Amino acid sequence: MYALADCNNFFVSCERAFQPQLEGRPVVVLSNNDGCVVARSNESKAMGIKMGTPFFQLKSLVESGKLVACSSNYTLYGDLSNRVMSILSGVLPGYQKYSIDEAFFTLDGIKPSDYRAVCGELVRRVRRCTGIPVSIGIAPTKTLGKVANHFAKKYPGYRGVCIIDSDEKREKALALTPIDDVWGIGWRGAPKLMAAGVQTALDFVRRPEAWVRGRMGVTGVRTWKELQGTPAIADELPAPRKSICTSRSFADMITDKAELRLRVSDFAGICAQKLRSEGSAASAVGVFAHTNPFRKDLPQYYPWEMVRLDTPRNSTQEIVKAALKALDKIYREGYAYKRAGVIIDDIVSAGEIQGQLFETEDERERQRRQDEISAIMDKVNKPGSNLLRLATQRPGHYADGIRREHCSPQFTTDWEDLLIVK
Repeated sequence: MYALADCNNFFVSCERAFQPQLEGRPVVVLSNNDGCVVARSNESKAMGIKMGTPFFQLKSLVESGKLVACSSNYTLYGDLSNRVMSILSGVLPGYQKYSIDEAFFTLDGIKPSDYRAVCGELVRRVRRCTGIPVSIGIAPTKTLGKVANHFAKKYPGYRGVCIIDSDEKREKALALTPIDDVWGIGWRGAPKLMAAGVQTALDFVRRPEAWVRGRMGVTGVRTWKELQGTPAIADELPAPRKSICTSRSFADMITDKAELRLRVSDFAGICAQKLRSEGSAASAVGVFAHTNPFRKDLPQYYPWEMVRLDTPRNSTQEIVKAALKALDKIYREGYAYKRAGVIIDDIVSAGEIQGQLFETEDERERQRRQDEISAIMDKVNKPGSNLLRLATQRPGHYADGIRREHCSPQFTTDWEDLLIVK
């Protein structure tokens, strides 16, 4: 049996964990630069606010006090996610993190009669220790676990835990699940199924396998089998990424090259850290810097440059150095840059790097020292910060320079932002 643990309205719940005055009020969390809605409380959903709604359309509601808007605070969200997952993985086996607010577990070693008691206690413990409400769906497959989790979240009578452990429960749940809510189908695959008369998940599983394969391919057949209670999604780690990109739109346009170098250095540093976290290295580093396409009154420029490394690397020094070399090639005076980013490509396993034939001992020693420094940086830097950084990088959080006019404090990761109890 699988258990899917999912944090309810996670970003909003993180904001409420340290601001209880937000409980029961309509709340939305905004994307970078306070652009659009990326998370909603149940109350804001009831108001008809949709995901992706531009913030400027909601400003009047915020100003009148009918809606609370929070800028995205990913440092806080990441830290609370780690705390939630630590509690869950300390009890449930087979931990597989699916996203910042979701994880799959297996229930091996736990008696079926104890599923509800064990998971119910976990739901209460997570809420008590972190302030985050969690729902757990239990079923024989991951896809059914998603279905069960939906019911655990939607209906208070389940008290955070829903179990699908019989064909009767499975069919009843599928009959109440719209086809566009099924994991693996969603809004992309649902229209063609609905056009063929498939309105619910139960309608879908009652179609012949050949019919499903003809319309949805192998992926659709896997979902079809999972909804019937047959595991068809392997418990495997995701394939290593072929490329990594870190980019941002700036709150204000940048004309100063020195400031643009700082931003590109930050992006390259983030890419390097991601490489090391995945045990990978890259031999190609690209940089782009774009002007604002909506400012037709200004000159437009959309350059891109790639720099290749002699040997795949993942040290912050090497990746930043290559990124700045690429930036020097594309930067032009007289343009106002609104967005920039770093893309690293040709990624290989760090354990499979083949050295150069004529590499000197000094070069090998320099690379060893760079790897040691990068390892120390990873150990010291908390998520979202660059406490230890290169001189070409900016101090403070990586999010500096992004418009966040409604951002909450770093309640759990910054001494200056700890709650004061009076």
